[in-house]
Amino acid sequence: MHSFRTVSDIRIEPGGTARLDAHVAGLPRNKRIAIVTDKGVRSLGLLDAGLAALKDAGYQVMVFDEVVADPPEDVVISGAEAVQQFGAGLVIGFGGGSPMDTAKIIAFLADNETTLPEIYGVDVAQGPRLPLLLIPTTSGTGSEVTNVAVITTGKGSKNAVVSDPLYADRVLLDADLTLGLPGHITAATGIDAMVHAIEAYTSIHRKNPISDALGLSALRKLTHAISRAVNTPADIEAREDMLIGAMLAGQAFSNAPVGAVHGLAYPLGGFFHVPHGLSNSLVMVEVMKFNAQEERAKRWYSEIARDLGVGDSPSALIDEILRLQDETRVQRRLRDVNINADAIPMMADDAILKDRVLRNNPRSMTRADIVKIYETIA
Repeated sequence: MHSFRTVSDIRIEPGGTARLDAHVAGLPRNKRIAIVTDKGVRSLGLLDAGLAALKDAGYQVMVFDEVVADPPEDVVISGAEAVQQFGAGLVIGFGGGSPMDTAKIIAFLADNETTLPEIYGVDVAQGPRLPLLLIPTTSGTGSEVTNVAVITTGKGSKNAVVSDPLYADRVLLDADLTLGLPGHITAATGIDAMVHAIEAYTSIHRKNPISDALGLSALRKLTHAISRAVNTPADIEAREDMLIGAMLAGQAFSNAPVGAVHGLAYPLGGFFHVPHGLSNSLVMVEVMKFNAQEERAKRWYSEIARDLGVGDSPSALIDEILRLQDETRVQRRLRDVNINADAIPMMADDAILKDRVLRNNPRSMTRADIVKIYETIA
């Protein structure tokens, strides 16, 4: 048996943020809206037109902009308390993966008598939540259409809330918001979306025909658009293809969960604050080479290569990824992001604990395997 779930209302409109009042219609419980974002996004002015539209429509708006990359528990908890005290009738997550993940949990916590540590895990978070609208400003995480939120716990380890109440009520894809993204962020987030699509296609536990189709469709869009979006930043068609591709990949991996690329990437973000997309990009190729020694992964990688028209083998797919990394000038080595080789044992100790994702990988992985992969990219 296969099952598939996703957000029921997805809207695609370049410039749609300027009509945010129209896109929230029917969602809020009252006239008070809380927007969850970060200071970087806010300082770019991306929210300005949306805020003006909401205020002109008579809404009271609170902006919580304390989100940081790899959001720690205390930020999420303080955000939930602020939203609850404000009496918000709608939460809007506006930004990259971190603001959207934070908004999901805030919307849940602000409407429930529970604490964050009590909802970690798969299908643990059950109950109502505040209405939720998500608006991505990067083309990578796919968080807008997933039921996953990843939070940094303790000194750098990560944990996740994975449950259907985290699916948003509505998503707005506004490609205009991504036009100002620097090339290195466009590249890293785009490759992040490719990782999502590939890992969904090779997920051994919940791989299904719908996720397969979405993953392949995502990769077609992403591989054709990523170099254009990086090297011709004003190409709105490429920007929209990237945004849609990331969303399709998000739908795929929300139903067929990700694997070892994410497991090995998490310590890079948790301990060293390497952006999530770049973390995935750094470990992606070596994890794929490791997986390709397993027969089923070899077959699935070959199917992806054929669909993209780049060849008929795992090596053909890996060569295509390397070509795109070259064209987009994304970093390749741990030392490029200031991670020294002496950190490898600590990262391996953390990565091997990520059973939530490692269990989906098409080839079993030991701590020694993880160390070897990290050493190869050091």
